[in-house]
Amino acid sequence: MFRTRLWHRGRVPEDDTLTDESRRTGTRNRSALTWTVAAAVVLLIAAAVVYGLVGRDSDGGNGATQEPTEQPAPTRTELVAAPSTSRCLTPDPGVLRQQEIAFDGVVRSVAGGLATLEPSRFYVGEPTDVVVVKAPDGDLQKLLAAVDFREGERYLVSATDGAVTLCGFSGPYTEELAALYDEAFGG
Repeated sequence: MFRTRLWHRGRVPEDDTLTDESRRTGTRNRSALTWTVAAAVVLLIAAAVVYGLVGRDSDGGNGATQEPTEQPAPTRTELVAAPSTSRCLTPDPGVLRQQEIAFDGVVRSVAGGLATLEPSRFYVGEPTDVVVVKAPDGDLQKLLAAVDFREGERYLVSATDGAVTLCGFSGPYTEELAALYDEAFGG
């Protein structure tokens, strides 16, 4: 049971009477102070609930450390610079146009007989994030005039059936080879 002073329109009764407030009397005869305190408590609880539901840190989280999202694996084309049983043809736009893949790219790494290129442009073929070329050994490379991939250098590469086209159709970027690719694929 609470004992509070009964206030009437902002003034104290002359007899300074105390009233009894209890659950038995219900909400009747409650003082303004009781209602003010109750309203403040309800507002604080509501604010705590709302903050708990939607309160976020500046990073958009709820205070917990978020797990980093997995980045998808880069798309990849795999080619091989393998010996061919056919004879070399003079590089020609008509022959180059028949290739399934042709791209311009920079070698990002050469290790373990694999050259990894980052393509900047696909002339033809399904674009991927990287192209990995399995290079032939050194002696075979000389024999076939294969591409000698060097890290950090730019190349024009064409391929059919997963095999790099050799004999001058693929090689280090030059204005002449770029003109051949532009003529073959509409630059």
